[in-house]
This record gives sequence, C-alpha cells and structure tokens, in this order.
Amino acid sequence: MVAISKNANDVSVDENLSTSASRFLNRELSWLQFNMRVLQEAENHCHPLLERLRFLSISGSNLDEFYMVRVAGLRAQIRAGLNRASQDGLTPQVQLERINTQTAKLMKDQQRIWRELMPELSKSGLLVRNADTLDIENKKKLHEAFVARIFPLITPLAIDPAHPFPFIPNLGFALVLKLRRARDGKLMNALVPIPTGVPRFLSLNEGQRTKDGYAITSFVPLESVIACFFEDIFPGYIVEETGAFRILRDSDIEVEEEAEDLVLQFESLIKERRRGVVVRIKFDASTPDTLRQFIVEHLDAEKQDIAPVDGILGISQLDQLIIPERPDLQFPSYEPRFPERIRDHGGDCFAAIREKDILIHHPYESFDVMVQFLRQAVVDPDVVTIKQTLYRTSKSSPIVSALIAAAEAGKNVTALIELKARFDEETNLNLARALERAGVQVVYGFIEWKTHAKISLVVRREGDQLRTYTHFGTGNYHPQTARVYTDLSLFTADPAFGRDAVRVFNYVTGYAQPEVFERIALSPLNCKSTLLRLIAAEADNARAGKPSGIWVKLNALVDPQVIDALYAASNAGVKIDMIIRGICCLRPGVPGLSENIQVKSIIGRFLEHSRIACFANGKAIPSTSALVFISSADWMPRNLNRRVEVLCPIQNPTVHRQVLNQIMVANLQDQAQSWSMCPDGSFKRLDVTRIDSPFSAHTYFMTNPSLSGRGSAFKHDQPSLFEAGNN
Repeated sequence: MVAISKNANDVSVDENLSTSASRFLNRELSWLQFNMRVLQEAENHCHPLLERLRFLSISGSNLDEFYMVRVAGLRAQIRAGLNRASQDGLTPQVQLERINTQTAKLMKDQQRIWRELMPELSKSGLLVRNADTLDIENKKKLHEAFVARIFPLITPLAIDPAHPFPFIPNLGFALVLKLRRARDGKLMNALVPIPTGVPRFLSLNEGQRTKDGYAITSFVPLESVIACFFEDIFPGYIVEETGAFRILRDSDIEVEEEAEDLVLQFESLIKERRRGVVVRIKFDASTPDTLRQFIVEHLDAEKQDIAPVDGILGISQLDQLIIPERPDLQFPSYEPRFPERIRDHGGDCFAAIREKDILIHHPYESFDVMVQFLRQAVVDPDVVTIKQTLYRTSKSSPIVSALIAAAEAGKNVTALIELKARFDEETNLNLARALERAGVQVVYGFIEWKTHAKISLVVRREGDQLRTYTHFGTGNYHPQTARVYTDLSLFTADPAFGRDAVRVFNYVTGYAQPEVFERIALSPLNCKSTLLRLIAAEADNARAGKPSGIWVKLNALVDPQVIDALYAASNAGVKIDMIIRGICCLRPGVPGLSENIQVKSIIGRFLEHSRIACFANGKAIPSTSALVFISSADWMPRNLNRRVEVLCPIQNPTVHRQVLNQIMVANLQDQAQSWSMCPDGSFKRLDVTRIDSPFSAHTYFMTNPSLSGRGSAFKHDQPSLFEAGNN
C-alpha cells in the first residue's frame, strides 16, 4: 500500500496509492464516513426505538450543516477559479464530485431506514400518516386543527410578472403548484412556503391505547396537511401538479481582517447569511419535472445542487416525533452525579479545590458544579475578580446570569465572547449586550483567530494574599450540551495555572503576548510545537529501546505535520492507540507507514467530545510517569494555527490516574459502541456477537464514581478500571 522511509517526506507507493499525498485521507470524505456511522446507529436494535430515530435525525442535521459550510466552501473555491488541491491531492471539483456520490448513498440509506422505522413506530402506537389516508372523522379533526393553527400563518404566493419569485431563506421548505382557474382555465404557478414556528407534524389522538396503556397518536406531516386543504388556500382553483422542495444556502461567515467594529459587522453578516448562495435543493421525488425546472431557474441553481428525495423531506426534523409521553421508547433517564468531595465540604467549591485538584467528567457528573463555582463567587465578599471565556452557551445561560450578578454586586468581571462561533453568532451578540448593560467588561478577542479555549478564573482575597481558582475545560459552558457531550472540567488552585490563565486573558484582551507559560501550552503560539516535541520524544525513546506509547482521544485528526510525526513515531516502534470520533485523515495499520497505529471511533448514547493526549515518557503506559494532557483543541490546522486553544497538563496524582487509568482505559476497552478504522478510511463495527456482555464505556462511567470526585463515602484505595483487571 504505502511505504515511508525514516525521512517522512520520502514516500514510495504502489499503483493503488500513486502519490505521496495519498498518505492522507480526505477530510470531507472522512467526515461523511463519520456521519454514516451515526446513521448506522439508527439500525442498532440495542437502542430504544425513539433513540434510533434520534440518530437518524442527527444524521440529517449533520448533513445539512456539512453542505451549508463545507460544501459551500468548496463551491466558493470553484466559483473563484481556485484549483488548489487538498493535502490528500484532490481538487475542489473532484472533492465535490466524490462528496455528491457518497451523499447520494447516505440519503438513500436515510430514507430506507425511515421506511423500516415507520412500521415499528406504528406497532408502538406512533403512526406517521399522510392526510389522505385518514378516515372521515380524523380528517375532520385535522381540518379543525389546520384552520385554527396553520391557516392564519399560510401566505400563498402566485408567481407571475406582477408577483415575482419570493426569497426562500436557508432551510426554507415550500410547496410548488401548477393551478388551473376553474372559471376560465387559466394556468398559474404558485408557492406555499411552509411557515416556521409550527411543528413539522400535526398530532391527532386516535382515542385508543396500546396494550401498555399509552395513547395511540397519529402524526401528519405539515406538507401533507397543507396539500389536503388546498381548496382553503386557493378557492376556485384546481391543482394540476404539485411538488415540495427544501433548500440549503451557504451559511459560513467570513470576517474582514480590518473590520473596525466587529459587532456591527456580525449583525450585518448574520442577516446576509439568510440570503447565501444556494448549495442544495432537495425535491420530493414525485415533483414533476416542469415544476422542478421552474424552481431551479428561479433560484439560479446548478444541476449538481439538485437532490431528489424518495421519501420524507427534512430528515433532521424527525426528532419532533420523540415525545416525552413515551419514555418507554427512549434511553432510561440518567441524572448526573454531583461530586461527593464537594458535598464533604458542605458545598464549598473553593474549599474542595483548595484541598486538591478536582476533575468533573461530563455528562456523568453535573454541570451544576460549574454553575455553583460561579454562584459561590458571586456571593463571596472575598472574591474580587472573575474572568470567563464564552464560545457557545445557552440563550438563558446560568453562567451568564452569574456573571451579570457578579458585576451588579460590584466585582470586576470580564467576559471574553467569541462572536465567530458558527451558528451561535446571534446568541452571543445578544448575551454580550446583556452583559455590557450589567457592567461586565466584554471583549471579543482577535479578529483573525477564534478564541476557542475554555477558561474561567476567580480571584479571591485570602488573608493578605490573592488566590486564583482556575477552570480549564474541553467543552463549552453550555448546560444543555453538558448533558449529552462527554467533556472534562479541571478545577485547580495551583498558582502557576492561575498565572497562566491570567496570561491568556491578557493576551486576548490586550495583545500582551506571553513570554513564557509555566504549565500550559497555547495555540497558536506553542501548542503544536509542544505536541510535535512530545511525539518526537516517544520516537526517540523507542529507538533507544525504552518503553514508549501514545494514547490520544480527539474529535478530529487532520493536521499533516502532526500526522507525519505520528507516522514517524510508528516507524520508530511507538505503539499508538487513538480514539477519533469524527474526521481522521491518518491511515492506520499500513505496513511501513503506520503499522503500529490503531484508530477506533466510539458512537453511542453520548457524543464523545473530550480531547486527551497521553505520552508514556519512558515507562510502560499507563504509569504515574506518563505525561497526560486535556485540551480544547482537536489536532487540525485551524485549531493549532488559527485559534486560541489550551493544552493543559494533568499533574495532580488522583486526576492523573482518573484520566489515564480510568477514562482512557475504559474508552480503549469499549466494545459495545466501537468501530475500528481500516487503512482506506472505512470503519467496521466491532463484532460482539460472541460476547455475552460487551463492555460499554458509557455504561461504566454511568455506574462508577470518578476518582477525583469521590468523597468520604467511597474507599480511596478503590482500584481503577485498568488496575481492577477489566481488560
């Protein structure tokens, strides 16, 4: 397949991989492989029925965003005449062609799975039906609901010289019709945009119950409801032809480097995004060619933008069928634990952190720790300063509320808000205004770099000194996503970490580039060089005959320099185990290139999001000598070169043991939700058919306390997963 010498740039290959660029996999196609794994969870009968439907919906929303951003970017390059090949040697046009080929298969599989799920939903009392299949009584109920809840929102649009084609916004959904006026036979084309702010499905209680006592409910797609009652919308007209379509537009935002007022520019760009270039039109397959051509011409779309859908439009909206009234068809509810060690200190976060570092493992442990940490700072008269980064958070964020309360209480509060957080720009603008009104010092960071680091610090007066309590995280300060994303939150009172955090804030707020960091590494300054040095050190150890090894957990691995460094380490004899949830441009298991590298992906109930890097450091891994880091950054060029990101070492022995011996070992040993990566970039689900109880990392973390969060109720000599021999 691929051969590589000790010089990472000297690559020779056989006829199957004809250029040196082929040592990398394509980023976009690798992402599609990830979304295929998500989709295949919809076929996993180990999951409850509505959770399988949720995976189907997620695959749809993922694909929408992929087209709105990544495909839109490729299209923009082609329009601009740019023909620069990606690191794997593919031009934008070739990438686009391959994307469309793979996407066609993925969309076909989505519709097949939807058709397979519908009978199972029906057996469970959840019927998805077209309006024309209802009996007279239910059709009457549906009409009443239509008149009361839909008809006032409908705006039928005739299309003729006096009524130009309207603007259809991003993610807009509409019906297109050819109508004949009954009195004179005159033909007319028309649109009925599906109104926003109403459910995708109208529900009807059938008045019956399942054998388990749950109400049998019919769900009628909104477009079917509207089509059923066209006579209410177009009285005096006969429907000759009808169809449906949904559009996606370019939704990426580019910021001019010399923008004088970032806030005003983002307000303008957010408005413009609704009018972005069309990158995808999905038509119901039954839409006649004449109506399809009518839409394509008016949207100025191209042939490659058109995607016929033999099934339901808007796969992402199927999550609206996941109703709270049916908990029996969903994962059993799970309430995150609150760390016992904080309870042992009477809920005093500062006292618990002073005792020793503590690591919160989301979603298994509660995000309320972060909220309580800040709320305690608000009411503590000895707290003088709070500084906080905000990349993504909820609209009614308890973090923002705490910062506002702290400012109103007279404390010095700084909020570093990233306006360039894709699809959260508008939310962040609104939060920034609310914070500023309360007296918070709001800054927006660098124009050219996103501030993606997750840092919070509280400065407290203790006696005649100031003590800094610092939080470094791998995930966003978002209470909703913290219930489904696996992330790590490190709280420490180590003065060196506190000084480093202050240096980061000073760098972003005042362009004061630090001359040195005592603990952390920071992108774009020295994070990448630190990682390359650590990888090279493992290669040196292997060549010297010392124990070596690298364990990594990421969302994405793309950076070519880092990948080449991993290839070189593999050739030196370093055993490398990687857990990459999504994009992976490295080819594992290739003789002479990466034969010592294994890559797996875990897709399950929770979204793997934490970033961890572990280096053996001269002893067999895992050991107390290993160098362990958590990070906000994936190993991608944007994260390592064009973002403000933190690489944070784990130094407390208990937290070190938790991350290395508990979290990483459990993920490496997972069988139930793991996929193994092949050299060609495809993935194979681990075969567990002969295993009575496949080990699940998610289940393990849900049922076992974290090492650093254990309080007096737990034995402190409880062995870790690795030490307990669960391998």
